[in-house]
Amino acid sequence: MNTALRFSPLFVALTATIPFNAQANEEQAEGFIEGSSLNVHARNYYLNRNQLNRGEHDNREWGQGFLGKFESGYTPGTVGFGLDVHGMLGLKLDGGAGTSGSSILPINTQGDGEPGKAHDSFSTAGAAVKLKAFDTELKAGDLFLTNPVIAGGESRMLPQTFRGVSLTNNSFAGLMLEAGQASFTKPYNQSGHRRIDTFYGALPDDRQSRHLNWAGIAWSGVPNLTSSLYASELKDIWNQYYFDLDYTYKVNDLVSLNPGLHYYHTQDTGQALLGNIDNNTYSLHFTVNVGYNSLTAVYQRVNGNTPFDYINQGDSVYLDNSQIYSDFNGPNERSWKLKYAYDFTGQGIPGLTSIVSYSRGELDLTKVDPNSVGYGEYWYNPEGENARHWERDIDLQYVFQQGTLKDLSVLLRWASHRGSQGYPQTGSDADEYRVIVDYPLNIF
Repeated sequence: MNTALRFSPLFVALTATIPFNAQANEEQAEGFIEGSSLNVHARNYYLNRNQLNRGEHDNREWGQGFLGKFESGYTPGTVGFGLDVHGMLGLKLDGGAGTSGSSILPINTQGDGEPGKAHDSFSTAGAAVKLKAFDTELKAGDLFLTNPVIAGGESRMLPQTFRGVSLTNNSFAGLMLEAGQASFTKPYNQSGHRRIDTFYGALPDDRQSRHLNWAGIAWSGVPNLTSSLYASELKDIWNQYYFDLDYTYKVNDLVSLNPGLHYYHTQDTGQALLGNIDNNTYSLHFTVNVGYNSLTAVYQRVNGNTPFDYINQGDSVYLDNSQIYSDFNGPNERSWKLKYAYDFTGQGIPGLTSIVSYSRGELDLTKVDPNSVGYGEYWYNPEGENARHWERDIDLQYVFQQGTLKDLSVLLRWASHRGSQGYPQTGSDADEYRVIVDYPLNIF
């Protein structure tokens, strides 16, 4: 497999805008060993999904994951060199034939296409070399990425990683610039790497995109105001652009208001392997915080005859209505959400928080091109002008504040989803709950 990296004109043009300071930051000479750290993250994950549609198997999986990260400091000098190394191990605690398939564990597919027995264990390891000079850091290898256009999925037992190169710059206060290119990904429930693909648009192996380029700016130069702008190119599939704006206005010491916007524009490019794409998706939120209470109202809209698509298994869905089960991102979908959150510090229980939300969406599937290479076969429905679905979610989390278990967290999640009968595009009828126990441990 050829893993050579090739940089497109979009990537080169965007990375060329990243500035370099005239003088090196002497504080970076912390030492390869002196500035190093070793952390282990243990995550115990249980997921039980009760499928209510006839013919669909229930999913029940339980696993224990371990992620170890060693991050070195930098060697002294104008250009510092370093190394990041990580290892992952996933162990099956439960997940027999017929109940697997929730995506926590890798499974063997039976001859009839039905989910088989989950693997007893899976593991992977990776490394990235890094250079730092003039407030600019370059990494090449296996990367943990988190931004609106390429974010590794972290919603299961182990995280997703990407193989490529990234560049970040922090020369200016309140401004972060980044760019990069990735050609392969390690999904969160697999050991090996594969080409980067999209969540909805399935393509054969010989028709996959070769790489994804991205560049972006994150700004926080004004108190209580943040904004970011990103561009990405998934070669021969799409160009995707993202913008957000978030502001918090403090009325007084007790009350604050928080309006915000997330916006994506996605358009096909190159060979257009997934066909014609012209999609504008946005979400608007408004939150009122009063003491330990917050109430949020959301409106989200997909303007386009394809769904809002994103990197497979990734978390690059920076939309307010991306929920536990559904992202409410179907073609021509409008959705609303009401969310209430409470911090039990107000009751003298610091570390205990809760969230309750209800979301409802309506899709128009009649305008989808039935001949679309990537989306038509599944999403087109000549009678789906008012396909609807809703989701109800409850989170309850406690983070230990002190003692031997300090920073250990226990998260309980419940979700119920219902869709219009006869429209599989709205998602299955399902009830699920998850129990997630996280224990981060700093070795040094």
